[in-house]
Amino acid sequence: MRASLRAKIIETCNKKIAAKGDNVGLSFYAFFANKNDDPELLMEAATWWIQTHQLDHFEKAIKIKEMVEAM
Repeated sequence: MRASLRAKIIETCNKKIAAKGDNVGLSFYAFFANKNDDPELLMEAATWWIQTHQLDHFEKAIKIKEMVEAM
């Protein structure tokens, strides 16, 4: 996973956790704008989320943040 995507995931998770607490869930779509302006990056996130780790559609932000930080 490229460094810019890792940083974006961590930043988004931090914002969600700060706003809604440790129990907040999210999907990989949370890391992108509503329009598909970077399909390659979206597919990279989807592949990591769905194929590599077989995560559910919604996961706890804290779990995702910890997984990405451990990479």
